[in-house]
Amino acid sequence: MSRDHPLRVAVLLSGSGTSLENLLEHIDTGNLPAEVVAVISSKRGAYGLERARRRNIPAVAVSRKEHPDLDDFNDALHAALEKYEVELVALLGFLSLFQLRGRYEGRTLNVHPALIPAFSGQGFYGRRVHEAVLAAGVKVTGASVHFTDEVYDHGPILLQEAVPVLEDDSAETLAARVQAAERRLLPEAIRLIAEERVEIKDGRTHIRRD
Repeated sequence: MSRDHPLRVAVLLSGSGTSLENLLEHIDTGNLPAEVVAVISSKRGAYGLERARRRNIPAVAVSRKEHPDLDDFNDALHAALEKYEVELVALLGFLSLFQLRGRYEGRTLNVHPALIPAFSGQGFYGRRVHEAVLAAGVKVTGASVHFTDEVYDHGPILLQEAVPVLEDDSAETLAARVQAAERRLLPEAIRLIAEERVEIKDGRTHIRRD
């Protein structure tokens, strides 16, 4: 690994921050060469901010409600990020579109609770995804970690894991198994990036396995 310092990660979220907590726990083991340098929430009351404060991580609210114009909202997000010398942005349950603006291309990850391109795009998040999976009657779903672009749930896919859909699944039971996959994939994705083993070429990711 050529990097001489932990990868500086900013987490953007909108909710309780369980994926943030999972990431921090993996960092705590010492096996993930990264550090969360800031947590930014699109909702002032998001519990993810409290999780950050408990660990003395800068916690910033950039309220989507207070910035109804998407461009203005992203102005505020980028202004917040500028303070922390961020090398990677991780969208962990972030419900708004993050504009890369020529600064974060190839440096922004999103986690989606399905196998992109299935059950993805604007409006497909959280429980809605699992309900759509069950309604479609598919036998396999899963989790995806991908680099983002300017379209919801779109961009070069880095890692995916398949999850079977069981006959007696509810949205809750299915979500639990998909979330377990997400908890495995995200730290691995960040580790690969921190170890500089990921290349994006022609819209696809290539992972050096040596």
